[in-house]
Amino acid sequence: MSEPARLTEIWRGDRIESLHLGHAVICGPGGEIIEAWGGPETVIYPRSSAKMIQALPLVESGAADAWHLTSEHLALACASHNGAHIHTDRVDTWLADLGLGDPDLRCGPQMPRDSEAAKELICGETSPRQVHNNCSGKHAGFLTLARHLGAGPEYIEIDHPVQVAVREAWEDVTGEAVQGWSPDGCSAPNFASSLHGLARAMAFFASARPDGATTRERAAARLRHAMTAHPELVAGEGRACTALMRAMNGAVAVKTGAEGVYVAIVPEKQVGIAVKTTDGATRSSESTIAALLIRLGVLDPAHQAARNLVNAPIVNRRGIVTGYVRPAAGLID
Repeated sequence: MSEPARLTEIWRGDRIESLHLGHAVICGPGGEIIEAWGGPETVIYPRSSAKMIQALPLVESGAADAWHLTSEHLALACASHNGAHIHTDRVDTWLADLGLGDPDLRCGPQMPRDSEAAKELICGETSPRQVHNNCSGKHAGFLTLARHLGAGPEYIEIDHPVQVAVREAWEDVTGEAVQGWSPDGCSAPNFASSLHGLARAMAFFASARPDGATTRERAAARLRHAMTAHPELVAGEGRACTALMRAMNGAVAVKTGAEGVYVAIVPEKQVGIAVKTTDGATRSSESTIAALLIRLGVLDPAHQAARNLVNAPIVNRRGIVTGYVRPAAGLID
């Protein structure tokens, strides 16, 4: 197996102070590797980067239409949101429409990342609810599918019909058998796959057409559109996912995952990208995905969202620029 490649350099003054290593793959619509850094066959947990795969059964089963889900619902099903009111209010209403509530979720409570929502809870001496969990939209999607299938409430169990459907979809779009699984931070199963498999899945989403020949292809196109139409629901203000999708005017879908994972869906090029930083550093995965989008010509390097991640200044407490976060040589050109 190939060793990890140099992805991100942390400069202070005129020298490199720190390095982030990892793996990155750009995959074409036929599953072929176009370019790779490090080991494309390295097996990882995609974590939240793969939520659009987990949402495929929600759409292709007919559950989304049966429960009149909009593109906003589907964006939330793919989201790792901030827990702002634009997220939690929508998930609360979604659950109510199902005749369910916060106790029916299985993701666990989480203090919202959104500062105003967190302040509201703290000042009101109120505990966060499960709906504040960044994965609550995904779990609302699971509950919708479970209701549609007439399945039981414990939808995060590995042998539950919801997760059986997710696993089948996962193996199909990655083009490989899952290589183990573990509960994610939200307790739902997260299936291990290679970087190549994850990038292959993103290329499938990139090439999927709304009028595609298969139900799965049409579902993938619908989910991709939902993400790019509602970048503020996929993550939120101050988040790289939202900023990058806005910078590219909805032409590309991007999604972060814990422990330094990032993916991109690029319909214009019909390619998918998967990134994993070995040490799990988000600053590296964000810089790397932005660099590769610039490399593909779909992200303007002069856009502020790109500048915030590529050659991003490191500022000390007095506002003095002390260094930069830079992609390693060869990532952009």
